[in-house]
Amino acid sequence: MTSRVTVTPARLAGYAVVDVRTPGEYAGGHLPGAHNVPLDRLAEAAGALRAAAARRPLLLVCASGNRSVRGCERLAALGVTAASQEGGTAAWAAAGHPVERPAGTRAAWPMDRQVRLAAGALVVAGFAAGPVWAPGHWLSGLVGAGLALSAVTGTCAMAALLGRLPRNRAPKDAVPFAETLRRLTG
Repeated sequence: MTSRVTVTPARLAGYAVVDVRTPGEYAGGHLPGAHNVPLDRLAEAAGALRAAAARRPLLLVCASGNRSVRGCERLAALGVTAASQEGGTAAWAAAGHPVERPAGTRAAWPMDRQVRLAAGALVVAGFAAGPVWAPGHWLSGLVGAGLALSAVTGTCAMAALLGRLPRNRAPKDAVPFAETLRRLTG
């Protein structure tokens, strides 16, 4: 079972905070002191996360709380206990708590918003192409099937692809992943 907690700034120091969003999303604003370990790299970071969790409770954070819950489940399967910040970074910021971001960094859209835009655009393109080119309707159907599969499995191939776009990558001055793992291990 995944625990969902609401951590206040006063309690934040008691946690090892890990943001599981893409590096671009993380750079757009994260909880103070959070380390960036994207969801798709949690297994790779399991040793460092286990070491961090041995020293103090591990708190996973994302934009809304959905990816961090999935991250907690993945870590639990690897024997690492973690909690998820209820409502994610959005709830944190909405409560008036500070977020850190490098100077001059523009926030990347949250991944769920990027997926909705890409999926919607592909559905509209397939619908518009259908009358002129009959196989165009298949595009709409395939996107719909992909979204249904995403809902059933809790994974999203489109999000994985979008996460590789330049806007979602780490900025040039970001902390390298190996350094993040070293900081987590203490």
